[in-house]
Amino acid sequence: MAVIIGKILKDEETVRFNLDIHCTNCAKQVPGGMKTGAKYFQTPEFKKDVEVFLKNYLCGVCRDKNRLNK
Repeated sequence: MAVIIGKILKDEETVRFNLDIHCTNCAKQVPGGMKTGAKYFQTPEFKKDVEVFLKNYLCGVCRDKNRLNK
């Protein structure tokens, strides 16, 4: 399963890539399979979205703990 970043337009070619993803809470490494549209890939907006994603990523365990605490 790949996480989709950005928008993939109808009938647009997709690009698959891998990121080195770590949970921002526990530092656990998680699989980094990602997918995006070919037109969006490597644009400044794409790079900014990936940076924000990596700074805010929580693994499933930390995400569930966060939900239960709220």
